[in-house]
Amino acid sequence: MASSKKAAKAQSAAQDAWESPYVQRLMQDEELRDNLKVALESARSAYGRLSNGKAPTKVLVDDKRFQKDVKKAGEALSAAGTALREGPKRQRKGGVGKLLLLGIVGGAVALAVSEDLRNKALDALFGKEEEFDYTSTTTAPPPTATAGTTTS
Repeated sequence: MASSKKAAKAQSAAQDAWESPYVQRLMQDEELRDNLKVALESARSAYGRLSNGKAPTKVLVDDKRFQKDVKKAGEALSAAGTALREGPKRQRKGGVGKLLLLGIVGGAVALAVSEDLRNKALDALFGKEEEFDYTSTTTAPPPTATAGTTTS
């Protein structure tokens, strides 16, 4: 009996943990997971440099790699904490940019398909095309004889 109560209590605690907004955010936000991973790796590296046998004060003061790892871990933890406090990022749907892109693509397709629309657009951009018939006022000269041909 006691073990079934403990199991039910553990199951309830696990269910509550999964429903936590922090756990949900951690499961959904890849950037948050990456920040936590970078923080953990940098902290491990810094700890490894601190416990490598040298005097801790010497490592703290002189070891640039240790200082870089500590700084990187702190920045990643700060970013992760900020992300958790802000809550889930909202993804905007649509927007002016998408509408503008859709209009440009639709206009390009319409111009490519319709010759009348294409002519109207060209007339609007460059003015009406003047149509005229060309008639020559000169007559063509008679053909001249070339060196290889004879005339009779």
